[in-house]
Amino acid sequence: MTIDKSLKIKAGSVKTRNVYTRAERIEKLKDLEKFNEGDKIYGLPKVRVVKISLKKKKKVKKDDDDK
Repeated sequence: MTIDKSLKIKAGSVKTRNVYTRAERIEKLKDLEKFNEGDKIYGLPKVRVVKISLKKKKKVKKDDDDK
């Protein structure tokens, strides 16, 4: 069975997630040195998700002085 075209997710419409998975949270906490091997994986502290916004580059108008 195939998926209808209206239900498919296009690559440009993927939104940023605002929640990390447990594995991502543990890795982030290891980078921040707040998680050690052997610690419990339940009740982890909150980890802020960094949202990256890409700004559009402004088009530079070329001056034609050679006319």
